[in-house]
Amino acid sequence: MAKDDNLPLFETKLAKGRILFQFYSLLIFVGTCFIFAYRLSHIPAIGEPGRWAWIGLFCSELWFCFYWFVTTVVRWNPIYRNTFKDRLSHRYEKALPGIDIFVCTADPVIEPPVMVINTILSVMAYDYPPEKLNVYLSDDGASEFTFYAMLEASRFSKIWLPFCKKFKVEPRSPEAYFRIAVEPLGEPVMAKEWSTVKMLYEDMKNRIESITKLGRISKEISKEHKGFDEWILVASPRDHQTILQILIDGRDSEAVDIQGQPLPTLVYLAREKRPQYHHHFKAGAMNAMIRVSSKISNSSIILNVDCDMYSNNSTSIREALCFFMDGEKGNEVGFVQFPQAFENLTKNDVYSSSLNVIMEMEMPGYDGNGGSCYIGTGCFHRRETLSGQKYSKNFKADWKRLSNRSVKESTIVLEEKCKVLASSSYEENSQWGKEMGLKYDCAVEDLLTGLSIQCRGWKSIYFNPERKGFLGVAPITLLQSLVQHKRWSEGDFHIFASRNCPFVLGYKKIPLKLQLSYCIYLLWAPNCLTTLYYVIVPSLCLLRGISLFPHISSSWVLAFVFVIFLHRTYSLGEFIRFGGTFKGWWNDQRMWLYKRTTSYFFGLLDYILKRLGFSKSAFVITTKVADDDVSQRYEQEVMEFGTSSPMFTILATLALLNAFCFLGALKRVIANVEILFWERFALQILLCGLLVLINLPVYQGLFFRKDVASLPTSVTFKSTMFALLACAITLH
Repeated sequence: MAKDDNLPLFETKLAKGRILFQFYSLLIFVGTCFIFAYRLSHIPAIGEPGRWAWIGLFCSELWFCFYWFVTTVVRWNPIYRNTFKDRLSHRYEKALPGIDIFVCTADPVIEPPVMVINTILSVMAYDYPPEKLNVYLSDDGASEFTFYAMLEASRFSKIWLPFCKKFKVEPRSPEAYFRIAVEPLGEPVMAKEWSTVKMLYEDMKNRIESITKLGRISKEISKEHKGFDEWILVASPRDHQTILQILIDGRDSEAVDIQGQPLPTLVYLAREKRPQYHHHFKAGAMNAMIRVSSKISNSSIILNVDCDMYSNNSTSIREALCFFMDGEKGNEVGFVQFPQAFENLTKNDVYSSSLNVIMEMEMPGYDGNGGSCYIGTGCFHRRETLSGQKYSKNFKADWKRLSNRSVKESTIVLEEKCKVLASSSYEENSQWGKEMGLKYDCAVEDLLTGLSIQCRGWKSIYFNPERKGFLGVAPITLLQSLVQHKRWSEGDFHIFASRNCPFVLGYKKIPLKLQLSYCIYLLWAPNCLTTLYYVIVPSLCLLRGISLFPHISSSWVLAFVFVIFLHRTYSLGEFIRFGGTFKGWWNDQRMWLYKRTTSYFFGLLDYILKRLGFSKSAFVITTKVADDDVSQRYEQEVMEFGTSSPMFTILATLALLNAFCFLGALKRVIANVEILFWERFALQILLCGLLVLINLPVYQGLFFRKDVASLPTSVTFKSTMFALLACAITLH
C-alpha cells in the first residue's frame, strides 16, 4: 500500500520521430545556406535593374529563415503526458479539492443562451463529487434572457446530472449528446428515461428560444425568481449595478437532484459596469469571478472555459488533478492547459480552424521547452497563481483545507457581501490586472497572464488526452476567421514590443528556448511584411522582365527546388499524420497566405495606430451562430465572402495582380518572344502560377459566383483598378 502511494500520478514521454525531424531540419538548414550563398554571390551591380528588388527578396528570405528557426526550436523536443486516474482515486478520493469553474459570455445574440447553458450543464455534470463543484457564469451582456436560461438550467440539472451518471453519458452537453446519440431501443428502461429526458430538454430549449425571440420577460416568469427584479435598475449592458444571484447554494441540504444527491453550487454574475470605468473585457470578468468565488467557495483549483467550449470528457478534472496532486512535482505546477478543439469542422476544414498541427505538435513542443502557454480556455489554474503569488520551494498545497462551504451567512447576505467585489470601482488603485489576476491592456490577456505566471516560478503542463476535454465552435465564414486572427496577431505583437516581451520579462526566469518559443506567435504580425513582399514583388518583376531567381539550367536552382520540395512535403506529411486530408492541407496553405496578407497586416497596422494614439483597444467577439444558408455553404466548403471588407479588397487585389502577371508571362512563353524567357523566369512563373492556383476561390467570388456570398461589385471594381494600376506603374 505504501509503495503504491509513492507512485507518480503522471508520466512524461518523448515524442516519437524526433530523429527524423532533426535530420529533416539539418537538410533544410544546409539547403538554406546554399540559397543564401547564391543571393550573396549574385547581387545585381549598382544601377542594374532589380538590384533593390533582389536585396528586398534576400531580406525577406532572411526573415523566413529566422522564423523557421524559431519554429524548429518549438518542434525540436515535444513531450507528451499520460495520467493515472486510478492512483489519484485510490490515494485522494476522500481529500479531493474543491473546483471553481468559470464560464464567460458577453452577448446573448452572438452567444445564444441555449449554447451557454449547454456548457454550464456539461461542467456541472463532471465525474466528480458534486458538493466540491462550483460553477460561475460571468454575463458581461447583463442579459435577463441569459439569466432566465440559467434559472431553467438550474432546474433541469436536477434531472440531467443523475441521468449522466446513471448511464455514463458522454459528452455531457445535452445538445451535443442528443445530436449524436442513438435512442437505446434495445434497452426498454433506458429508452424510456432517455426519451423523457430528451423531451424535457427540448421543452426547456424551446421555452428559452421563444422568450429570447419574443424579446421580453413576462410578468409570470419574473415572479419565478427574485433575481429578475435586478433588471428594473439596468440602464444598458454597459451601465448597470452588480447582479449576483446564487441559483443553487451547495451548502443548502435541500439543494439536491431527483435522487437526493447534492448539486454543485451555481452562481450568475453580471459585474457592475459604468461608462466612466474601463471594464477590461474578458480579463476584467475573470478577475471579478476570482474575487467573488474567493468568498463563496474559495476552491483550490480554478477551471475557465469559454461559453461555447462544452466539456467533452467527464474525467477532465481528475486528469488535471493528477498533475497538481502528484507527490514529487505537483506543488510546482501552476496551470494545466488542455487543447482547443472544435466540433463543427468540415472534412477538409475550409478555413483551417482545426489548429491540429498547433495542438498536436507545437504545444507539446512548448511543454518540452519549459511549459505550455495559456490559451484562454480549457485551462486549470491553481488559485495562488491567479492571486499573484510567486512559487517557493517551500510551497506545499494543503488539499485538506476547509472550503468556504462552512460559512454561516444566508444566501441573500452572502450575495450582498460579494457584490462589492464585482463593483466597477473595486480595482481602482489596486494590483488587479497588474500583479494579480489576468493581465489588462492586452488583446491576448491569456498569453500574457500565462507568461507572467511562468516568470513567477510556476511550471505549466500541456495535456492532450485521447478524448478531447473540450469542444467549441470554429468560425464558419472567412471574415470571422480573419478578424479573429487580426485580434490575436495585434495582441501578440503588443506583448513582443513591450516590457512584457519574453526576452525582457522572462530574462533568467524561464529557459531561453521557452522565450524563443513564444516568438512563434508573438511575431505573427511582422510576418505580413515579408509575405506581402514575396507575393507582390517577384510577380511584378516577372511582368517587367527582371529575374530574381536562378535560371532553370543553373545548378543553383537545385537549392531552391530542394528546400521548397522538402519543406512542403514534410508539411503535408505532418498535416495528414494529425488527421488532415490533402485538400485540407491545401486549404491550410491558402489560409496561411490569407492570414499573413490581411489579418497580420491589419494587426500590425492596428498596433502602430494605437501606439500613435489614433486607435483604442476593442474586443471583437466571434459569432457563434449563423443563418441557415451560411451554415449550408460552410458545410459544402464554399468560401464565404459577401461583404466589402478591406481585407477582401487586399485579397482580391493580390489575386488579380498575380493573375495579370501570370498571363503576361504565359503570353511571352507561348508567343516565344524571347527564346530564353522560360529558362530565365521558370521559378518566378511557377511562384506566380502557384499564387494564381491558390486564389481560385477569390476568382470564383469575383467573376463566376452569383450568390449572396460572392464578392461585392465594389470589391471587384476597386481590386481590378488597384491591380491594373500596379501593373501599369511597373511597365512604365
